[in-house]
Amino acid sequence: MNTPFVELKLFADFNFGVTNLIFFIFGLSLFGSTFLLPLYLQNSLGYTAYQAGLVFLPVGILQGIVTPVAGMMSDKWDARGPAMVGIVLLAVSFYLNSTMSLFSEHTQIMLPLYLRGVAMGLLFTPLSLLALTGIPRDRMAQASGLFNVVRQIGGSFGIAIFGMILTRRSIYHMAMYGQAIDVNGPMYKSVAANLARFVQWTDGNTARWSSMQANAIIGAHVGQQSFVQSVDDAFFVAAVVSAVAVFPILLLRRPKKNTETVAAVE
Repeated sequence: MNTPFVELKLFADFNFGVTNLIFFIFGLSLFGSTFLLPLYLQNSLGYTAYQAGLVFLPVGILQGIVTPVAGMMSDKWDARGPAMVGIVLLAVSFYLNSTMSLFSEHTQIMLPLYLRGVAMGLLFTPLSLLALTGIPRDRMAQASGLFNVVRQIGGSFGIAIFGMILTRRSIYHMAMYGQAIDVNGPMYKSVAANLARFVQWTDGNTARWSSMQANAIIGAHVGQQSFVQSVDDAFFVAAVVSAVAVFPILLLRRPKKNTETVAAVE
């Protein structure tokens, strides 16, 4: 075809092809793990949907502040520098998220998000500049749309993969915690008896019904702990996947000064 809908020959450009790989990894780790935090906040910490949404507000604000700064840095120095710092900060933010628990404080939740907002601001403009450096002017619009599509495809893969990780690791941790609990041990019997007495005093139920409720409370707590641990595992995988993108960045060639490319990125 003389005018193909998708110009696959664009991937023959080294920087464009490698940058698309980075965008795919970026989309897989970022968009694939984004849905985990609201689930954790609502299911484990009792946040409402509105409160969970507000948590992400600083990410967009910080990204908007840092993006023009990253653009100026890319114009004056090597664009690979801000991109490298951005991907490292992104991996660190995911690693910090992998340490969350049922008792995480607000600061522990927000710090990784602050880092993520800065990381996203440092990544987009430098990587876009590096991707479009060797692309002819008449194909820049198609190239720009193409790497945005690649990022979205990476996000779709990420949601599927991290959803699978969340489910499978939750089952795994539930099984491990279940094996560690000895229902005939003195510790379990003591906790169950104290919970049963508490339920009986507060609800006025019979001893048998209170005992059943106590066992259900313990089971629910084990389930919550398993869910949080599976979320931590998924974020750890996201941190590792993000860190892998450091190596393709090192392979990128330093772009030459090209006013047409800079204008297209802006």
